[in-house]
Amino acid sequence: MTPPDQAAARLSRRAFLENAAAIGAASALAPLGGFAQPASPKRDLITAENRRPGTKEWKLTNTRTDPDSKCRCSAVEGYCSRTSVRAGDSLAIKVSANPPAPVVIDVYRLGYYGGDGGRHVRQVGPFACTPQPDPPTGPERQRECNWATTVALTIPPDWLSGVYLGKLTEQRGGLQSYVIFIVRDDRACDFLFQCSDTTWSAYNRWPDYFSLYDDGTPPHNWFVGPGVTASWDRPYGKYRQIIDAPLSQGSGEFLLWEFPLAFWMEQHGYDVSYISNVDTHADPRGLLRTRAFLSVGHDEYWSLEMFDHVRAAVAAGVNAAFFCGNSVDGVVPLRPNARGEPHRTIARVGKFGGHRLAAQGKRAHTFPVQGPDPAPLMGARTTEPANGGADWTCVKADHWLFAGTGMKNGDAIRGLVGWEHHGQPAALPGLEVLARGPVFSNGRPQNTEYTATIYPGPKNNFVFNAATIWWSDGLSAPPGYLRPTSHGNTPPGPDARVQRITRNLFDRFLASGPTARG
Repeated sequence: MTPPDQAAARLSRRAFLENAAAIGAASALAPLGGFAQPASPKRDLITAENRRPGTKEWKLTNTRTDPDSKCRCSAVEGYCSRTSVRAGDSLAIKVSANPPAPVVIDVYRLGYYGGDGGRHVRQVGPFACTPQPDPPTGPERQRECNWATTVALTIPPDWLSGVYLGKLTEQRGGLQSYVIFIVRDDRACDFLFQCSDTTWSAYNRWPDYFSLYDDGTPPHNWFVGPGVTASWDRPYGKYRQIIDAPLSQGSGEFLLWEFPLAFWMEQHGYDVSYISNVDTHADPRGLLRTRAFLSVGHDEYWSLEMFDHVRAAVAAGVNAAFFCGNSVDGVVPLRPNARGEPHRTIARVGKFGGHRLAAQGKRAHTFPVQGPDPAPLMGARTTEPANGGADWTCVKADHWLFAGTGMKNGDAIRGLVGWEHHGQPAALPGLEVLARGPVFSNGRPQNTEYTATIYPGPKNNFVFNAATIWWSDGLSAPPGYLRPTSHGNTPPGPDARVQRITRNLFDRFLASGPTARG
């Protein structure tokens, strides 16, 4: 448990003050024009990869959920033994088919690929697959599978870091679903894209009502307390919230909230490497190999170690962008599974900023752990309530971030804020509020405000907070992407202003921060 007096001062205020003048001068520089030039010789890896032939065959074309659970596809489903793997590692893929059927696995790397969104890298199988057993309900409602391995893949050295889908196709009726995994590396890179897979696991209901939000009490409304554990040793069911998206069958939340940013970054050749939340938790040194750390989409659940490691990276000069909402909100330790394999289960044990919420009489006092206030790290924090929608309204048009957008104070990007957001900016030296406004739910005020912020780090670096889960929606619309609607709000789709703001931010990141280390 983190004492309250350690919660607020996570970044050195002295360092901020000592660097304020230098950072202010850097902020006054004219924004860099066009897309940034390579900062390292290896940057061409992404450009070269995306010149390779792509395909839209990665998309599911024949999937369904069981009528009782409305979550799983028991005809063909599976999971991977690890969230992320390096070249040379072995990844076990475990598949169940009910009724028994031969199953083929087609593996794709997701990216831009001329607009197709994916590249086929391997086919394995067919394998004679049979029904694998549903696990018993364990302590804290944990459902942990111990399925037999269908195939063990050794990751080839030419599989570039990225998010990979295994499309499972059972050959009896042609039904399909996914498994998903991340290939990571250890090279120096300009951008480190953190996938939010602790949150994917937290919302995973498989086989029916067994997410962190289910306590076994009908009618299965939203439970937000402790005493529930979720395991990665099970398939991802169809996502339960905001959108009815068949492509989420087995893929967690990546295709819903994170893929539009990855698609756009790879389209424009940014030097990006990908990691799991687990890597942020277990490999703090790995965060120092990048110029900018990116938290994307619905990045709600962090361990205390993740918080400390990202805080230390920012203190060391790494830039950070939080293209997300409701992030760094739930405290989850990463625990081993029943077989002792590390980092395979999570449990909601606390709230970041819990001491502040408990003092206000909010529900955080029910948790055994209270994490530090996330606002001094992100620049703003999750508000109560966290959900709703709004237009993203510019309030500091003379900031370099808005150069080339044509935006004036009061100009708004319609519907970009949702379905959860950040507000209540931290009292940090040099912090600036870039966009702000009231949040609504179906036209009714939520009595809270979102605030998009930026603040200077201690070594000429910056931390940006977009204050919305839907920022990536304003960048691109990859194949298969469905635009969500929530609380009477729908994001706008690709918008030249969102693209330019992101480009300006990335240009500044490339001109600041540490020299990337590998």
